[in-house]
Amino acid sequence: MRGVRTRTAMRITGVVSSGLGRAHIFMAQEHYQEQFKAILGNSAWPGTLNVKLSKEDLVQYVALRNHSGVDTLDIDPEIKQKAAEIDLTNIESNRIRGFLREGRSFGGATAFHSTFTHQEKSIPCAILIPDLTRHTDVVEVIATEFLRENMGLNDGDIVSLKID
Repeated sequence: MRGVRTRTAMRITGVVSSGLGRAHIFMAQEHYQEQFKAILGNSAWPGTLNVKLSKEDLVQYVALRNHSGVDTLDIDPEIKQKAAEIDLTNIESNRIRGFLREGRSFGGATAFHSTFTHQEKSIPCAILIPDLTRHTDVVEVIATEFLRENMGLNDGDIVSLKID
């Protein structure tokens, strides 16, 4: 009999920010959507919500990036050191496999089950960390619903993510 795995929750708080508007190209791919269904229980909204982090929460996000195998280059060495000290052995990661289509490469990613909260409203979601990304201080959030509309979000709103 396998033992019950206890998972330690982590909370990250940040500010909603606009992205480049290109995530929908990737999010709409059937290969990804099938994998998102396994994580979210249904298809993901074809886009991501960007959450910009402050220094305190950036440490935890860098720890998640490390856990997913994504290097965070050009980051404050103090943040790197603090992130390396965070124990994530009880945080479950979900691998999103990349693929090739018509000679074009679509990279992999790592997803972490989370709960998105704004004011008193919460919704299940996942933090998505692409293998190749320019973001080092921005969390990309996926959910089955359009978060901006469903949660009434605007750029600058403070939100939190509980990684469980």
